[in-house]
Amino acid sequence: MTSIASLYESHATLAITRTMEVRREEYLDYMTFVENRHPLFTEIFGPLIGVKEEWAAQGATAEELNFSAFRYRQAMSGVIPVSAGGWIGDAGSEILEETDAHIIARDHFGRRVKLCKGVATLPLPLEYPVESMDDWLRLKHHYAFSEERFAPGWAETAREMVAQGQVVTVGIPGGFDEPRQLLGEEVLCIAYYEQSELIHDILNTIADTAYQVLDRVTAEVQVDQIFVHEDLAGKSGPLVGPEQVRTFMAPYFRRMWDLASSRGSRLFAMDSDGNIEAILPDLLEAGINVIFPMEPAAGMDIVSAREQYGTRLAFIGGIDKHVLRRSQEEITAELEYKLPPLIRTGGCVFGLDHRIPNGTPLENYRFYVRKVWEILERESAAQP
Repeated sequence: MTSIASLYESHATLAITRTMEVRREEYLDYMTFVENRHPLFTEIFGPLIGVKEEWAAQGATAEELNFSAFRYRQAMSGVIPVSAGGWIGDAGSEILEETDAHIIARDHFGRRVKLCKGVATLPLPLEYPVESMDDWLRLKHHYAFSEERFAPGWAETAREMVAQGQVVTVGIPGGFDEPRQLLGEEVLCIAYYEQSELIHDILNTIADTAYQVLDRVTAEVQVDQIFVHEDLAGKSGPLVGPEQVRTFMAPYFRRMWDLASSRGSRLFAMDSDGNIEAILPDLLEAGINVIFPMEPAAGMDIVSAREQYGTRLAFIGGIDKHVLRRSQEEITAELEYKLPPLIRTGGCVFGLDHRIPNGTPLENYRFYVRKVWEILERESAAQP
């Protein structure tokens, strides 16, 4: 039987190499619309499982397979090694079953999870540990504040990031995603109505701990950005409505942002796939000012969003990943529609809206990167 680490080994193989060159001062000014020196371009997530093998068969070099061959322009960045409010401790993770097709395991939350080999790189839960307040109270200690939340040497690491010119980030648990890890999506969405006291207690507990961690960290070093992972939407829209954002998530977000921004933080970035248009105004009111990856297949359009929200909202991503499997003329049309207006305004790190899909020809990706730079350089030269 393999170790619990085998659950994540295939995900690690998807990692890519990117050269980071933009210092924090330029990046922060660019993303807050203070100064628009030069546009930025990145690969946010890298390939899906199988793409590297497809490209190798098409003659990709080693540098193309680790993405160091491709030219990007992105910020130097680092995440402070602290756990700001999330679950800590292990509820007994172990491998329970392994076949040629899958691995069944118990993760650190104590959930049974299943990883399908060869088609997925992250396991999906088969069960969740919380259904009631009693369940939550038995697990609540995992979210308490303690010195375990600070990695040894965290402050020295953070000061070194600042000295190197990196964008210094602290991650906080999701206001939707962390309760989802405990209850599952269906139970959580019902609990907003039938067990609101439970959800408030979960989020208040997370917020209290995150605030204490963030308070100590921001008193020691300059934090430039808060990051929160949510993934709370699909193609048809978000799993929470404006009322749930305002009632449950916004008080938590606003508490974190008021503290961090009062001490010089300038960005509050949220990661969510899907169409989040219905809740964007409320997320902005809660302090969010950067969204990624802005998924076109779900209806997110960075051009229209910029027209609607102006300098209140910056983006990362926004380029349709699926167009890479089509013709080079269609790739060009996608880029000519989206890049020029956002180059003029700044506040957008151009990139695909998620992982590179299977069936993307290597030559199309090569063409995509060349065409992006052709447009970036043409439009930058045309700016006054």
